[in-house]
Amino acid sequence: MTLTQEFDTIAAISTPLGEGAISIVRLSGTDAIKIAKEVFRGKDLDLVDSHTINYGHVYNDEELVDEVMLSVMRAPKTFTRENIVEINTHGGIAVTQEILQLLLRHGARLAEPGEFTKRAFLNGRMDLAQAESVMDLIRAKTDLAANIAVKQLDGSLSTLIASIRQEILETLAQVEVNIDYPEYDDVETMTSQLLAEKIAEFEQLLNHLLSTAKRGKILREGLKTAIVGRPNVGKSSLLNQLLREEKAIVTDIAGTTRDVITEFANIGGVPLELVDTAGIRETDDVVEKIGVERSVKALSEADLVLLVLDASSTLTSQDLQLLEQSESATRIILLNKTDLPEKIEIDQLPDNFIRISVLNSKNLEAVENEINRIFFAGNIEAKDATVLSNARHIALVESAVNSLAEAKNSLLAGLPVDLIQVDVTRCWQALGEITGDGAPDELITQLFSQFCLGK
Repeated sequence: MTLTQEFDTIAAISTPLGEGAISIVRLSGTDAIKIAKEVFRGKDLDLVDSHTINYGHVYNDEELVDEVMLSVMRAPKTFTRENIVEINTHGGIAVTQEILQLLLRHGARLAEPGEFTKRAFLNGRMDLAQAESVMDLIRAKTDLAANIAVKQLDGSLSTLIASIRQEILETLAQVEVNIDYPEYDDVETMTSQLLAEKIAEFEQLLNHLLSTAKRGKILREGLKTAIVGRPNVGKSSLLNQLLREEKAIVTDIAGTTRDVITEFANIGGVPLELVDTAGIRETDDVVEKIGVERSVKALSEADLVLLVLDASSTLTSQDLQLLEQSESATRIILLNKTDLPEKIEIDQLPDNFIRISVLNSKNLEAVENEINRIFFAGNIEAKDATVLSNARHIALVESAVNSLAEAKNSLLAGLPVDLIQVDVTRCWQALGEITGDGAPDELITQLFSQFCLGK
């Protein structure tokens, strides 16, 4: 997609609001340098070299606002392919907001969420898949998730998709040539054979890409992990150990945790959305009862269940109930308090349990290894840059594969080649939506609305 109109000049704060060493206010558009000149006193911004940072002061008429460093980047070699000015100011909330308001009064418009990246897309600086990876990189919770995002930002997924689409296009063109300029009597047979071979090849490529989707989506979004168990078995202590900080209140009093606590933890490169639940038991306490209900709900919605049992006591009816309730879930059974004499009835448990002692931080690495084994077959390396991690991309590749399956069924049914072409073309179009080729304007607007303000 290329630029078809001249955009107005937008401005936004590109750093988190709050106290800090530096805040950055960004301008992008044709008049970015002109507007910056009206509030900046220092070097003449029309004369400074592109991609330089310049010392000066920002003034509101004759009133000094702040001492700043101002970067000038001229089109087209910028993030948006427009003129960009970034004002590095002291990181106070008041001064940053005042500079932003000053720029708006001088003709800039407040940027919409993701509008800088949207302009980079509209101006051909990046395709839609690369633009989405910008937000993935910002939201990455582990180094592995960041690694996938930065490689996709570099265009690895886009290159693969473009290559497959080009092959599909060449196949469709060859079919057209065969139909329009037949040199042999058996052209229909030859064309069907060509399509069958190519459809099988495309299916293999796309199915291989889909095989990475589960891993990629987990690394991007995290595993929703419910820590469940009856009261006082060590759930909150386990949460604190996995987070490596004291987030949950821990006491010897049963029912201390009365609500669901959610935190993210990096477990061997895998982001776990840990949900510490209230101990599941019968209770007359109104507040605790609500917490128990939420715990049961968290158990049913979790991608992974960490069922904590007290190894120093015999199984209770509550333990047995939880074992039954979580039987169909992907779960890891943890026998805690192994620092005390073991009394739990091992013969009543499934074989896949792990003995741990949260108090002594014993064997917690085995939990990490088991998570990697269950979800990544023991290998969570993200060296493959073409991992599918975006739900939209996954759905579109699945749609493309379905179109190929329909084309294959049509071939087997002996339908005319021109009807089969329709399904193959539909596959080509679905893949194009990944990179934004043919994506509707409403989709583009909706995608960028999910971005940060100032990005």
